[in-house]
Amino acid sequence: MFDELSEKLEAAFSRLRGRGVLTEADIKEGLREVRRVLLEADVNFALTREFLERVEQKAVGVSQLKTVSPAQQLVKIVYDELTTMLGERREGLKLSSVPPTVVMMVGLQGSGKTTTAAKLARKLKAEGRQTRLIAADVYRPAAIDQLETLGQQLDIPVYAERGHQDVVKIARNGIDQARRARDRVVLVDTAGRLQIDDEMMGELEKLKAAIRPDEILLVADGMTGQDAVKIAQGFDKRLDVTGVILTKMDGDARGGAALSIYGVLKKPIKYIGVGEKTDALEDFHPDRMAGRILQQGDIVSLVEKAQGAFDEDVARRMEKKVRKEGMDLEDFLTAMKQLEKLGPLEGLMKMLPGVNSKMLKQVRDADPKRMKHLEAIVLSMTKDERKKPDLMNGSRRARVAKGSGRPISEVNRLLEQFREMQKMMKKVAGGGGPGGGGRRSLPPGMFGGMR
Repeated sequence: MFDELSEKLEAAFSRLRGRGVLTEADIKEGLREVRRVLLEADVNFALTREFLERVEQKAVGVSQLKTVSPAQQLVKIVYDELTTMLGERREGLKLSSVPPTVVMMVGLQGSGKTTTAAKLARKLKAEGRQTRLIAADVYRPAAIDQLETLGQQLDIPVYAERGHQDVVKIARNGIDQARRARDRVVLVDTAGRLQIDDEMMGELEKLKAAIRPDEILLVADGMTGQDAVKIAQGFDKRLDVTGVILTKMDGDARGGAALSIYGVLKKPIKYIGVGEKTDALEDFHPDRMAGRILQQGDIVSLVEKAQGAFDEDVARRMEKKVRKEGMDLEDFLTAMKQLEKLGPLEGLMKMLPGVNSKMLKQVRDADPKRMKHLEAIVLSMTKDERKKPDLMNGSRRARVAKGSGRPISEVNRLLEQFREMQKMMKKVAGGGGPGGGGRRSLPPGMFGGMR
């Protein structure tokens, strides 16, 4: 997500670093490069022009400060304007004061609408909101079966009727059932359609008038760039959508749709799909996304992700044990498994400040089965060896390498990484490092050893 954009913007700004003063000519030269980068990312032309005018107006005249260079000030101005372009602030789902909150999901066929409805239902359920899905896509073969299957996997009720195509009746009946069950949120999955199909868009208008939804969320394929913006305009004209969910953002290295859709529509991006799994739906925060684009990281989202993924009981028990007895290889393996729950390491690295494309390439080139290999090595040791890694002499290392099917160099590297993490944990246990003792903090040293 935004890889190309981030890399090219970083290259543009790197040329301005080290200059004591930025002249108007320097700024114009830098912004010409930023303009080229944004247009290559398929950002709307008019929005790009307005964006650069605002940046230039604020940037001309920035002077040398004691601790902040003019180039850093320019990056800050670009960050602020990117945040504005992306929507300024987070806008979540508007919940009705009288439940259930009714949400209509609309969009083109193939945009990932049904899967996104299930992802959103899962997210709402995890937030403690009893949610129901309504299968109102009566045209696509197996659409109802798909939603029911997803509902069963997530333990979320799905209302469906077969044998007729009256979507208004289906939606009304489903909402009535939700009221009786005291559901908090109802998600109505509608059939995909073209925004220029007058008859099909008319059906959505009738559905909107009948059920009076609290939210109409357009699900758009983020990889389609400016086409996603045009599609959004068509749906908004007929339905007055209240927000957008951009899907397939994990595969979009440019980001043109995300950077254009709010500026053109003035409707917030509420969520982004970042993978195929049902937990791969993220809240959209314009300020955090601007930080990611400019390689400033997104520590807040990383901590939130960790809090949702880590088993706090396991983390607390491990912390207590480490403080009392020190860390052993079984603790190390537990920590690595906890980290694995956060998802691919590349995605986590992008949330850390200062991580550039070169670092990410090293992660991409790393063996994707690394975690399995670590586990195989640790489990090939005896219980005593796991408890007392200092026992691992040359012959023991050779035996473990043979038993795990990994080269002895990997065994040596794991033991080196363990020692580094052990030192870090000792500092934390003594109060000398971040994250020690706090229940809601990241488990100490979670990132240790994952090179």
